[in-house]
Amino acid sequence: MIRCTTARVDLAALEANFKAIHRYLATEAALNRGAGRGPAVAPGIIAVVKANAYGHGARRVAATLEAAGATMLAVADIEEGVDLRKSGVGAPILIFGALSVSDLDGVFDHNLTPTISSPATGEALQTAAAKRKTTLHYHLKIDTGMNRLGFRHDNLKRTLPKLLASDNLRMDAVHTHFATADEPGSEVFETQRTRFHAAAATLDELGAGPRLRHAANSAALLRDSRVWFDFVRPGLLLYGLVPPPMASTIELTPVMSLTSRVVAVKGVRVGETVGYGGRFTADRPVTLAVIPAGYADGLDRRLENHGRVLIRGRRVKIAGAVSMDMLTADVTDIGGVGPGDEVVFLGSQGGQLIDAREMAAWIGTIPYEILCRLGSRVERKYD
Repeated sequence: MIRCTTARVDLAALEANFKAIHRYLATEAALNRGAGRGPAVAPGIIAVVKANAYGHGARRVAATLEAAGATMLAVADIEEGVDLRKSGVGAPILIFGALSVSDLDGVFDHNLTPTISSPATGEALQTAAAKRKTTLHYHLKIDTGMNRLGFRHDNLKRTLPKLLASDNLRMDAVHTHFATADEPGSEVFETQRTRFHAAAATLDELGAGPRLRHAANSAALLRDSRVWFDFVRPGLLLYGLVPPPMASTIELTPVMSLTSRVVAVKGVRVGETVGYGGRFTADRPVTLAVIPAGYADGLDRRLENHGRVLIRGRRVKIAGAVSMDMLTADVTDIGGVGPGDEVVFLGSQGGQLIDAREMAAWIGTIPYEILCRLGSRVERKYD
């Protein structure tokens, strides 16, 4: 038996988005030649598939992006990388996040590329690599202002020499992460950009040798070609969404749709309430569609009396609370709604579209959260 609340993942749209991003990079790079605005050659693409590929299903998504030509795939931790290797992914895999110093075997056993973001991590990896009598290639993370992981940009001459002298570690690339790339009015972005350039110069002074650079997530990719460097790291763009409040001319298609079915239709009289807490009160005779989806499926409780769904090609309002397994929608003004009718939470129907960016705006969050919180019991179907 299959629950009627399902997510459909359009792998063809994913591939098309990847190619559209690649074309955009190539076109802009050609315009940059001689203009001094950014690289004259299109950067490679590190495709971000962490957090189960933003809820889309990392194994299938990673295989599609590998086949499409991604330079690398990026995950949050060792476990995510190991899972991709076990699924047959052969492309280079970069671990973005902090490493568990007590469980480093996966890095070596599954040919993963770690990020070294602290002296302690470097020491642990050097010890592990020496024990295995092997050379481990890594990316170095510089903290230019996010103040999470990374070697401080202004302290590199003190903290890096020991790492650079490691016998069994080789730096392939250096990277940073922007805190405000999606905030056009923020000056922090430019501060971080200049700090990263200064850090690269310090690496030269320390004799770090040739290394590649990357810094641009989806928002930075759209914002400033000067930070494209050798690779860019799109995440949300791959899944067909532009980071709000930004806009883009790249032709993208949302990869995921989330749908369900009406299981019952209920009449409510004037003055009656609906659902937990009685948070919807009928001010007229109301017809409600009962839908078997709730916060256990990833639908935020803040959608109550506020969010919309598509039924019969019309936008209708969620009425009352979003409970664990169920919600109701006001279909009073739509004739003939009955059990079995399709309900669209994310996706298109009858010329109407609701995407994760719009849903996020309804409840004051970001589209990343909308996608990543999709419940594990929601089956992903792949086209």
